[in-house]
Parts: sequence; C-alpha cells; structure tokens
Amino acid sequence: MGIFEPFRAIGYITTGVPFSVQRLGTETFVTVSVGKAFQVYNCAKLILVIVSPQLPHKIRALACYRDFTFVAYATHIAVFKRAHQVTLWSRHSAKVNSLMVFGDYVISVDVDGNLFIWGFKGLDESNVPVGHILFGDKFTPTCMMHPDTYLNKVLIGSQEGGLQLWNVSTKKMLYEFKGWGSSVTSCVSSPALDVVAVGCVDGKIHVHNIRYDEEVVTFVHSMRGAVTSLSFSTDGQPLLASGGSSGVISIWNLEKRKLQSVVREAHDSSIISLHFLANEPVLMSSSADNSIKIWIFDTTDGDPRLLRFRSGHSAPPHCIRFYANGRHILSAGQDRAFRLFSVIQDQQSRELSQRHVSKRAKKLRVKEEELKLKPVIAFDCAEIRERDWCNVVTCHMDTAQAYVWRLQNFVIGEHILRPCPENLTPVKACTISACGNFAILGTAGGWIERFNLQSGISRGSYMDVSERGSCAHESEVVGVACDSTNTQMISAGYHGDVKVWDFKGRTLKSRWEVGCSLVKIVYHRLNGLLATVADDFVIRLFDVVAMRMVRKFEGHTDRITDLCFSEDGKWLLSSSMDGTLRIWDVILARQIDAVHVDVSITALSLSPNMDVLATTHVDQNGVYLWVNQSMFSGASNIDSYASGKEVVNVKLPSLSSAEGSNVENEDADKPIVNQSVSNEVSTFPAFSQQIPDLVTLSLLPKSQWQSLINLDIIKVRNKPIEPPKKPEKAPFFLPSVPSLSGEILFKPSEPVDGEDSKPDKAESDKRKLGIPANQFLELLQSSSEMKNFSAFTEYIKGLSPSNLDMELRMFQIIDEDEDKEELVKRPEFISIELLLDYFIHEISCRNNFEFVQAVTRLFLKIHGETIRCNSKLQDKARKLLDTQSAVWQRVDKLFQNARCMVTFLSNSQF
Repeated sequence: MGIFEPFRAIGYITTGVPFSVQRLGTETFVTVSVGKAFQVYNCAKLILVIVSPQLPHKIRALACYRDFTFVAYATHIAVFKRAHQVTLWSRHSAKVNSLMVFGDYVISVDVDGNLFIWGFKGLDESNVPVGHILFGDKFTPTCMMHPDTYLNKVLIGSQEGGLQLWNVSTKKMLYEFKGWGSSVTSCVSSPALDVVAVGCVDGKIHVHNIRYDEEVVTFVHSMRGAVTSLSFSTDGQPLLASGGSSGVISIWNLEKRKLQSVVREAHDSSIISLHFLANEPVLMSSSADNSIKIWIFDTTDGDPRLLRFRSGHSAPPHCIRFYANGRHILSAGQDRAFRLFSVIQDQQSRELSQRHVSKRAKKLRVKEEELKLKPVIAFDCAEIRERDWCNVVTCHMDTAQAYVWRLQNFVIGEHILRPCPENLTPVKACTISACGNFAILGTAGGWIERFNLQSGISRGSYMDVSERGSCAHESEVVGVACDSTNTQMISAGYHGDVKVWDFKGRTLKSRWEVGCSLVKIVYHRLNGLLATVADDFVIRLFDVVAMRMVRKFEGHTDRITDLCFSEDGKWLLSSSMDGTLRIWDVILARQIDAVHVDVSITALSLSPNMDVLATTHVDQNGVYLWVNQSMFSGASNIDSYASGKEVVNVKLPSLSSAEGSNVENEDADKPIVNQSVSNEVSTFPAFSQQIPDLVTLSLLPKSQWQSLINLDIIKVRNKPIEPPKKPEKAPFFLPSVPSLSGEILFKPSEPVDGEDSKPDKAESDKRKLGIPANQFLELLQSSSEMKNFSAFTEYIKGLSPSNLDMELRMFQIIDEDEDKEELVKRPEFISIELLLDYFIHEISCRNNFEFVQAVTRLFLKIHGETIRCNSKLQDKARKLLDTQSAVWQRVDKLFQNARCMVTFLSNSQF
C-alpha cells in the first residue's frame, strides 16, 4: 500500500462510441462510453446519474433497454442492470462492432460477419444465443437498423455499399439492395413508413423507400468527409439531421428537399451520434472531442441554437493546479482550452471564456480554434485577490505576451501584459506575488518584467548589468518565483544560473551556478527552499538565504516532467517520463515512496490539505485523482504505508471511486463525488490504535445527539394543541390495544402449553408499545460479557432520540422502598450497572465522544436518584466521574494551548 492510492478520474464526458438514448417515464437518459466504463446522464440538465465499474477492455458498442445496459468490449457483451453487472455473453470469436435492442432480444455483430441473437428476459437461465447468422465474404456489416412496422426484420448496411433485409426469426435474407457504390456508414428509420435514410462515405445521404426499392431524394454534404450519423425529427417538422467527419451538423428540409441550415464547428472532431428527442424540437449530438451538446430549434429562421452542453479537454492537458482550497482544479490543455474542474460536483466544471469566440468566428467565417489563444505552457494563480481583480496569469506557446484571467467571472481579463516591446520574444515563465498585486514574467530572451495586475501597467524590469544586452539572464528564463513578504524575487536561466533579486528595488542581490542546464524551478514560500530540475535528471534543493545546496535527489532515469511541494514543505513530489511518481522527504533527505504507472505523468498538483493528488498523463484527456492513504490509515510510522526505495506498479484511477465498485446517484441534485468519497473511505482500514490525547467523534448528525440533551424541551414544544383523534375501529373479532402513535395494535396471541403465561413487566410494556422485547438488554449483556461494546454502540447509534430515551426509561426503578437485597437482584438494577460499565469503557477509550456524553447525561437524568440511593452504584458513578475528568483534562489542555497560541498570534504586531 503506497501513500497515494488511485481514486477516480474527472474530465471524461464521452469517447468515439455512439451513445444510446432511452426514455423512462417522463425523463430521458443518455448512456455514453468513456473508455473502459460507461456513464448515464439525465438529458434534462445533463447531470451525471450513474458511473459504471471499470471493464477489462475499451467499450466498442452500447445499447439500452429500460434498466438494462448492454456493453460490448473485445469479444464479450456485458449486461448491466443500472450499474451492477448481471451476466456476460461470450460467444463471439471476433471483436463486437455493434449492438441493437430488438424487442426482447439483443442483436450483436462482430468484425468477421457473425450476427448473434440474444434473449435477455431470462438472464439467469442461459447465456447461449438463440440465433446465429453468418454473412458472406463479400458482405462486411457496418451498421444495422429495424424498419418500423417490419416484424422481425433488420436492415443491415455493408462496407461494400450494399444493404440486406433479413428476417431474424427465420434467419433468411429477404432482399438485397444494390446500394450506391460507396460504403454505408449509417442508416436510420424515418417517421414515414417504408422510408429510411442511408449515409455513405462519399458524403451523400440517400432517402430510400425500401418497400419499392426506389430513391426518394439524395442530399450531398457540402463539406468533405463521410456521413457519420443521421436522425429524423419526430415532433412534426420534416427535418433530417446529418453529421459529418468534419464536425459539421447539417439540417435538411424533407418537404422542400434542400439544405435548411448548417451548424459549422458544432464539434471540434467527427460527429459520432445524432438523436432527435421524441416529440421535441431538440437534437442531441456527441463527438470524439469529448463533448455532448443539446441543440434546440426555437428560432424564427429555423437554425438550431446551443441549449446546454458538457465537455472536457479534447486534447491532453499538460498544466494543472489546485484552486479554492482543493475544491477546483485549473487545467490547461493542448486543445487551447483553459478549464476549471470541480472535484466535488461534476456539473460545476466549465471552460473559461475567451470572450465571444463563437460569434467572432461566425462573423469572420473562420474556425473557432483559429481565434482561440495558443496552448498554455505555464500559469500561476493567487486566491487572495479573486474578488478585486484578475488573479490568474498565463503564458502561451510562441506568444510574446501574457494574459490575465478573472476566475470570479470565469472570463479572460481586459489587460494584456507585453514585456519588452522593443525585443519581442515568447513569454516562458510567470508568477504572481503573495499579495496578489503583481505578476512577474520571464521571456525566452532573458528579460524579466513586473506588472501591476489591477492596471496592467509595467512596474519595471530586472536587469543584470553584467549580462550582455542588459537583461536578467543571458539565456531563456525557465522560472521565476517570489517569497511570501515581497522581499526577494528568484529567477533561473536555462544555462544554470540562479539569481536572487530585491523585489522592490529590482537590483541583483546574489547569484550562483547549478552547473548544468535547468529545465524547471519550484519555490516553497514557507521554508524558503528552491527545487531545481536539470537535464541530468537530478533534483537539487537550494536554501535561498544561505545560497547553498541542501538536498540532492537522484532516481529518475528520464526527463522530469513536473514537481511540486506539499503545503507544509516536508514532501517533494516529482514525475518523469520513465513512468514513475516519486515522493521525497525533505527533512529525512530520502525517497519515501515511488509508484510506476503505464502512462507517463506530464503534470501533477497536490491539494493544500494534502489529501488529494491530481495528475495528467500522456495522450489522456482527463485529470486523475489519487487519495492520500496515510491521512485515513491508523499507521503512525510512514514506513508502514510507504514503499521506500522500491517502485510499486499501480493502475491509473478509474471513473468510479474504487475498482470494481459503482457510483449511483439516485438524487441528481446531490454531488456524486461526495458519495464516491464515502465509498472510498469505507474501504480504508479502521484505526488500529487511538491517537494519543485525542478523542474520536461518532460522525453522527449534530441534531441526533443534541436532541438527547434537549428532549424534554422538544416534547413540550411538540405537544399537540388539539386532543388526539379517536383511532379507527378495528373489526370486532380482532381485539386491539391503544398505542402511543395512535395506530391500531392487536393483542398478542395466547401462549401455548408449556410457555410462561406471565411475562415480566418490562417485556409486557414493550409489547404494548409494539417494540421487540429485550433486544436492547440482550445486546448490552452480550457486549458486557465479551468486553466489546462496538455492536451495542452501533445499535444505539441507529436509534432515534425518542426511542433511545424510551429504552433507558425501561430500566427505571419505581419501587425504591423495598429491601436493598431484593433491589440488587432486580433485572433493572443489573441493567443500570451494565450501562455504567459501558459508559466507563467508552469514555476511557475516547470513542464516539460527543454521542456518549449526550447518552450519559440522559442516563443520569433518568436514573440519578437510583444511583444516589445505592452505595454499589455510587462506586461505579465515582469511577465514571474520575474517568471523565481524566479524559477531559487532557483534551481541555490541548484546547487551551491552541487558544493561547491563536490569541498570541492575533494580538502580535508584524
């Protein structure tokens, strides 16, 4: 077990597999593929509802029917009911290419031309297909569809250009259409009987009458490329939507037989699926650019407009940074997008606006990609000035200026920072001061300049008079950093020179040579350590004040891609193209953990709380999250969960929170990630030992244990104003008794021969109240005998405050005037003793602290008089008091120390 364990992946919306749409009741859901898993979205707001577990191979086809999802991967077909796999069909010998639900059957076709028919009504009975059809060598199926009203008929398109109509019941071919000399890529049935639309590789769409084998109309795409998807409108409008490999959606008017509108740049990649929602003027589209979009036809000119969408990076991200105390992740990718991902709620993820790119592209008739900024190569952010002005600065590939962003409005800022206008060279490095007022930029020409973020005005440059051309560095600036008090500014050049400047005076204070070419630097503001990455794959740590190297970490065997400090400065994390992620302990000067992944890490970032690590990988469009296992385990020694010098092979995180588990969100308004975290944390091992001098809380809602303290007040407040209504009469032949809830309770049957006909008083009271007898007492006694009260604690934690109050009152001794010897023998007295033992044990163990305190208070309030009148109980009560005082004194001492420290720091003048 390593320090960081795989958690989940974010930023994946869909891949290049056609989606499947189904309608359940009044809601419509779409199932999409995301690599080796599938996701289900609610089409109303595109909210994620279900995430499936990870499959062994990538998904090749999807089909849905009610709660069932059929997933084809490799040569297998997995059947899921919601997110739980029910069965597996394995009869294909080649990879499955397409799936289709056909009544009570599922039809699957593989690349070798085998068609199997599966029945899914009796899944538990048999996994054998009910039918099989083998196509000839000259017919390679590419798509299939069921023409409406054609019983047991399936129309199948081929790569050779022809189509065949088959009866799957008799397994006979009924008719063969010659085609149009071009490979068929898609076919779909129209609302009109006997009419289908067929899309071909040559960009032509043929609307064909299959009953008479006659051509109705032919449309030709104006853009080059194949027709990849088709869909007919079902809301009464005679529209046909077609998608092409160029990312363009065309809308054709079937009555006028002409092109009605074109959505240029609908997607950045090939259109994978199109689907008109049933009886709605709404079109859904998906693409290989990792996006789903919904278009609505409500304009006067008939053009569709974008209604809502979900998208992620269409190209791999290579710069990430945690933001907002670890709740969000800023990510920049090769797709020219700058995105904000939410770790908590997936629907809050969005792309930062570059100001009306779509409108400008439409007006200038150019691609949106041409107007977007070039890919970000470096950025920095500061949360302290988020509400005042722009708080993010970005450097872009081969761009001589830097741009600022305002995260409060998710938009690019109004200022453009242009360093050294006389000698324009690309900006390579940037940083923002700790106060959030200044941005410092370094260029490829060695120039370093400071800007005011509020006004965008230059506030001077840093120049070394000893360098040629009066620049800061003779070579390219690979990194800049500021300390926490705006006293020093640190910069590094490609040739290995590190310089320390006076922040305000912009004068050179000191410099030193690393001895080899530098690639990257990272500065930790709290401990004053500067980490440098050189081209010799060695990480060196320098003390900026002492100007000397204090640590040297070796172990990577290939180019180091990224590194970052932990928030407390004790750990340094580094990634390399050799596929390893290494964690270095700065204090101990050694490697404490190392993991190897199949896909090399390109960027990483550790959250401020050190609980989550985010990574990006080569050719992966998502952001992967790893959870800090050491924060949830009870191990006190780091050697017990770290690998040390050994490198451990691990798999990348899956979409769900744990391998082999699933995430289901019954309430779409609740964040799914919260449920994922709870599932993941539950798999961690329990605490093996109590943390010294601390207490463990029960994690119950505050209202549950607080209601025990104020139960009398709640009862008075909830006292009914009107008298209770007379309960409904039961049938005369069923004897009933009154109950506290007003419901009808029937008398228990008479005891059979051999049974005691006179139950004890407590059991009789419980029967009158409709409660299972003696369950509370039996658990208490068994737990006391085993000296393990965990089961009893879980039982009383599951009771409501009123039920727990009633259980405690069951042991109340009313006749206290009887003989003491007889009183001690009573079961109520024994139960009170056991409860006192339970409280002493739990408080001494410091478990469920706040809950046990509330239950103890309620217990003493009910049985306090009985304890006062009996010496045996008084001894146990004194022991309880001593235990309570000892535990609380230790905890109170920690509180006082923390309060004194906070008071001292808050009153200090810096």
